[in-house]
Amino acid sequence: MAPPPSPHFPPVPTPRRPSPSKQASLSAPPKPPTSKATSSSPSLTPFPPMLSQMPTRAEVDATRAQIERRRRGASAQSIGKHSRQHIYAKVHQAKVRDVRKQDRITMQKELFAIKRAKGYTSDFKTFKGYMSYRELLESQELLSSSRSLTDLRPKAQDQASGESRRRSFGDGPSDQFFERALKIARDTLNSPKPIRPFVPTPEQRMIREKNEEIERRLHGPQPLPESLPPADDAEVAQLLSKRGLISKIAREQVTDKDIARLRPHQWLNDEIINFYGQMILTRSEEAAKALGQSKAVNGVSINGAVNGLKKGGARAPKDRVLDIHYFSTFFWSKLIGEGYEKARLAKWTKKFDIFSKDAILIPINHNNSHWTGAAINFRRKRIESYDSMGMAREVVFKHLREYLDCEHRNKKKTPFDFTGWINYAPDDTPQQENGWDCGVFTCQFLESLSRGQETFNFSQRDMNYLRRRMIWEIAHTTFRDES
Repeated sequence: MAPPPSPHFPPVPTPRRPSPSKQASLSAPPKPPTSKATSSSPSLTPFPPMLSQMPTRAEVDATRAQIERRRRGASAQSIGKHSRQHIYAKVHQAKVRDVRKQDRITMQKELFAIKRAKGYTSDFKTFKGYMSYRELLESQELLSSSRSLTDLRPKAQDQASGESRRRSFGDGPSDQFFERALKIARDTLNSPKPIRPFVPTPEQRMIREKNEEIERRLHGPQPLPESLPPADDAEVAQLLSKRGLISKIAREQVTDKDIARLRPHQWLNDEIINFYGQMILTRSEEAAKALGQSKAVNGVSINGAVNGLKKGGARAPKDRVLDIHYFSTFFWSKLIGEGYEKARLAKWTKKFDIFSKDAILIPINHNNSHWTGAAINFRRKRIESYDSMGMAREVVFKHLREYLDCEHRNKKKTPFDFTGWINYAPDDTPQQENGWDCGVFTCQFLESLSRGQETFNFSQRDMNYLRRRMIWEIAHTTFRDES
């Protein structure tokens, strides 16, 4: 008999027992469904999986790894959604940026002061651009250490840690670059001082200066003026405002867009450099015709050049224009990009013999980032490189030696005799102090070499004047006699 219901709990219904027929049906196993379509097929009864159908160890590991990756991705997304920065995180980040900025400025000013003490003449803003340009060249491995230059490329541990990366010129120097430059500059200052040189008395200094002035006026190049004459300078201003074709010589021409490259703080393009080189070549050809030196018979010129060497190795007078040939800016890219045979460089010299020339002048564009000048000096038996940033010269020497040998084998059918030949890159080559005057330096290197000059009378302080002088010279297709 059921107990009476409790006043505190609701009544619980009593479950009903199933009837004996329903209980038998529930205890029996279910029958598989049958149909007319499947009545003829054998009945499918579940079997335990076979051993051959079990997953392999590699499949199990791959599945576990996939599950682990999904779990990590989900947790990272969860952390990213629900994580919250500290209340002073932005303030701290701003302070860190300010401290780094101040440290950067301090390093720049200290390095600038050291450079100024060593003879750097440009201002601080130009110095920062110069360091940016230098880092760009070093990132492309164009600069190398030498006795007069500093190797600021990152070391192996810096490259492994990912601190160094290739930067564009507009990014500015990196902090790591300034740290390396400043460390090397400090080490130079702290190194043992050289032996104190002889200090002449005021009377001795006055006599020496007078002798040097007389020697320079008689034999050395004259210093350049600070500006063009007023009339010529006004003409240059008009040329800069002119539109269309500015000048033409042989196959080269210059337009207003090209001449604008000679404004301050501009890189020179191929058109300006090739036009200037064509002017150098034209002057040399005219001088050679006037002196009767244009013909060569069996590799021996009228003035007695055998394999490019003058009889007795005598130096030409300084006021005489040398018998040179100028290769365009595309020569170097063809030589290093395709090689002598594939670039068909033998056709470049089918109308003349380079071994009868005094010198071969070559402008070089390095990775579309830097201009330098090179020369094959047959008079001095030298492969020469002139660079205003002290770039690695080994690449220039290597490729020009290979070219000389290939050209001699093609034209003379024998290997070139390099006996007595040297690689030459003078330490007193004028150096630029910014990141845009390399093209002007290159043009002036080649022009001076075409006159047999062994030293150069220009420096960074002359660049603004030389840019305006080149505008006048290009417009008139003639050189001013001021050096």
